[in-house]
Amino acid sequence: MKAKPEQQRPHTLDECRRCDLWRNATQPVGGLGARHAKLMLVGEQPGDQEDLSGKPFVGPAGDLLDEALEAAGIDRRQVYITNAVKHFKWEPRGKRRMHKTPAQKEVAACHYWLEAELESVAPDVIVALGATALKSILQSGSVALKDYMGQAVERDGRWIIATYHPAYALRVPSREARAAARQAIVDALLEAKGLL
Repeated sequence: MKAKPEQQRPHTLDECRRCDLWRNATQPVGGLGARHAKLMLVGEQPGDQEDLSGKPFVGPAGDLLDEALEAAGIDRRQVYITNAVKHFKWEPRGKRRMHKTPAQKEVAACHYWLEAELESVAPDVIVALGATALKSILQSGSVALKDYMGQAVERDGRWIIATYHPAYALRVPSREARAAARQAIVDALLEAKGLL
């Protein structure tokens, strides 16, 4: 009996057919950074620019993340940056491809790749950028980001710190809320740095 795509164990990310997101994505986007980094940052999924370039956090959210890393005194070249989901999930809106939140089954299918990255990189501290990343890291579909923000949690010998995804900090409507979200990201990175 032939295994279902989500049960297959692909050898490379390019071969992955564990869910259907590969069909509409330009390419998979794996993690990037120091191979044995003590700090790993995990986002939700690639965005439009990441999908086109094949690299994580290179669009507007990546620019904000770079600013936050700099404010926290962390060199991006010393961390490993990845996403919980490796293919861009989007819907057309005019001529633009707009982000669509991955379903829990897509996050679960992609956890195979995140687990491989965690094993290979072996970070001491993980910063979950947003709820989707946190759910994937904790392997729970029922966690709320607000319940984990502001506190480090130890799981499987690693510290996990949750904060907003940089894309959230770009799209909240008020200037004050944007500033607060940006500061929360910086504070989480400072906390992570303190745990290293």
